[in-house]
Amino acid sequence: MGAADSMDSNGVIQVANSQIALWAFIGYLVIITMIGVLTSRFSSAGVSEYFLAGRKMNKWVVALSAVVSGRSAWLLIGFTGMAYAQGLSAMWAAVGYITVEFFLFWFYARRLRSFSEEHDCLTVPDFFAARFNDKKGTLRLLLSLIIIVFLTAYVSAQFVGGGKTFASSFGVTPTMGMLITAAIVLLYTLLGGFLAVSLTDFLQAMFMIFALLVLPIVAIAHEGGWGPVAAQLRMDDPSLLTTFGSLGFGGVIGFLAIGLGSPGNPHIIVRYMSIKRVDDLKFSALIGTFWNVMMALGALLIGLVGRAYTPVAATVDQEFLFPALAAEHLHPVLFGMVIASIFAAIMSTADSQLLVAASSVVVDIYQKVMKRDAVIPQRRLVLISRFTVFVLVVLAIAFGLAAEKLVFWLVLFAWAGLGAAIGPTSILALFWKRTTRQGVIAGVIAGTVTTIIWYYTPALKGALYELVPAFLIGALVTWAVSLATSQPDPRN
Repeated sequence: MGAADSMDSNGVIQVANSQIALWAFIGYLVIITMIGVLTSRFSSAGVSEYFLAGRKMNKWVVALSAVVSGRSAWLLIGFTGMAYAQGLSAMWAAVGYITVEFFLFWFYARRLRSFSEEHDCLTVPDFFAARFNDKKGTLRLLLSLIIIVFLTAYVSAQFVGGGKTFASSFGVTPTMGMLITAAIVLLYTLLGGFLAVSLTDFLQAMFMIFALLVLPIVAIAHEGGWGPVAAQLRMDDPSLLTTFGSLGFGGVIGFLAIGLGSPGNPHIIVRYMSIKRVDDLKFSALIGTFWNVMMALGALLIGLVGRAYTPVAATVDQEFLFPALAAEHLHPVLFGMVIASIFAAIMSTADSQLLVAASSVVVDIYQKVMKRDAVIPQRRLVLISRFTVFVLVVLAIAFGLAAEKLVFWLVLFAWAGLGAAIGPTSILALFWKRTTRQGVIAGVIAGTVTTIIWYYTPALKGALYELVPAFLIGALVTWAVSLATSQPDPRN
C-alpha cells in the first residue's frame, strides 16, 4: 500500500514507521525554518518591513502567497471531501472564489495599493482610518477588535487541524501535533515577519500545486484511466457527473458566494498592499488565477476519483480522503510531500492570519491609538511585534486545548463574518467617494450581526449561506447611512 501500512476503520493513516516519508517531511520543515532565519535581519528594520516587507514584494510571490493564504487546508481537506460527496457540482464553490479574487487583483488591489502607499497604511484598519480621517480611533478600534478575535480563533483552528494531521500521519498525539505545528509557525513568523511568511507561502504553494496535480493523475492512471473512473461514478450516482447535481438554486448561490469572503479577509487583502509596483498586479492576477484554477481542478478530481475508488457505502472519513488516496497510490517520498502540502495549506493561512492579528494589536491599537502622540523607535516596535506574535500563539494554543468546539464555532463565522463586515465596506470605500465613516461603522456592525442571526435561524440558514445576505445587508446599510450622514472630507 505504498507509504501506508494500514488504514483503520476511520480512515486514519498509520505511517509512523515510514521513515522515508518522515524524513521527506522533516526536510520541508527545515527549509521553511531557514527562510525565517535568513529573513530576520531585513524584518528587524521597522514595522513596515516586519508587517509589509517594506512594500517590496515580487509579483510572483504576491500572486501565489495571496492564493494559498486564502485557501488553507479547506481546499485539500474540505473541498476534496465536498467533491467526494457532491461530485462535479462542487466546482461552483471554486468558481466563486476564483472569479472574485481575479477581480480583486485586477481592480480592487490597484486602488488599495496606491492609496495605502500614499497614506503610509500598513494594515486594513489603517486604510479605513486614513480614508475616513478617523481621528478618535473608533472605526480603527472596531475593525481591529473584530480582526483580532476572528483571526486568533482562525489560527487556533489551523493549529488544531495541524495537530490532527500530525496524529494521523506520524503517530503522535493530537495535542503534541498541535504544539509542533504552533512551534514551527511561531519560529519563522517571529523571526522573519511578512517577508518570511510570504516566501514560505510561495514555497508552500509549490508543494500544494505538486500534490494537487500529481495525485489525481497517478490515481486515475492506477484506476485504468478516466473512463473506468467515470463509469464507476455513474454506477454509484449518475448525478455525480452533472454540473448541478442535487444542488438547488440556493445551493449554487451559496457555493458561489464563498468568494464574497475574499475582499473581507485581511490576510488576503494585505498581500495587495505589499507588492513592489502597482502595475505588477495585473500580472499577479493572471498568475494567481491560473494556479487557483489548476489547484481547484486537482482537488475536484481527487474527490471524484476518491469516490470511485471508495464508494460512499464504504466506511470512510472524508477529511482523510486526500492523504488516504496519496498513501494508496504514491511512493513514500511523494507521500511525505503530500503530507507536507497539507501542512503547507495549514501554515500558509495560520502565519498570515497571525501576522495580521499582531499588526492590529501593535500598529492599530498600541501605536496609533494608545501611543498616538509618542515617537516610538522602529526597532522597539519590532520587538513589541515579535512579543505580540508569541502571545497570540500562546492564546491560540490555549484556546485550541480548552475549547476546541468553540474554536470551530468561531471559524464558521470568521470567513463569513469578516467577509460581510470588511468586504462591502472596503469596496465602497475604494470605489464610492460618498461613503462616510458613520456608514462604514454601521455597515461593519450590520454585516457581522446579520451573519450571526442568519446562522442561528434554521429556516434562513437552510435556505441560503449566511454570507450572501450579510454581505448585501452590510453594503446596503453602509450606502444608506452614508447618504444620511455628512459628506466626507474631499481630501480623502
